[in-house]
Amino acid sequence: MVASGEGASAEDRSLRIGTPAPLPASVEGLAAPAPVPGGIGIGAMTGGVVASGKGAKAVSAATRMIDASPDLHATISALREQLTVLAPTDEVATVDAQLAAAEEEISETRQVSGDRLRWLRERLSLGATAAAGLASAATVVQAIDQLVG
Repeated sequence: MVASGEGASAEDRSLRIGTPAPLPASVEGLAAPAPVPGGIGIGAMTGGVVASGKGAKAVSAATRMIDASPDLHATISALREQLTVLAPTDEVATVDAQLAAAEEEISETRQVSGDRLRWLRERLSLGATAAAGLASAATVVQAIDQLVG
């Protein structure tokens, strides 16, 4: 969504299902057109919002739901089982709660929130949490990387 002009407002609260389609070859690598004075120049845009102008406001509260494989569900379940060996902390409880929510989303819809996956990847990779030391954390991160890139 794009809005331009004084007090412009653009808002996106959509629910997007599946992985975004790649840009067609005809637009890849093209430079954005030069904006007109006071305007916006956008070459190619897949989702999101842009607003330009005095007092302009752009809000993107869209949710991307990504198709999840049974393998991701299984690796999340295995990691949740392994979490029980860690000392109970707020950090472990928070990670477990996000894993449980992802597990529930996948069980109910075969999809999972892209934001949740990115949050989990951040916490489970590179030793960001105690859970990152568990063997199945690496497997979950690899599965997430395949889905969200």
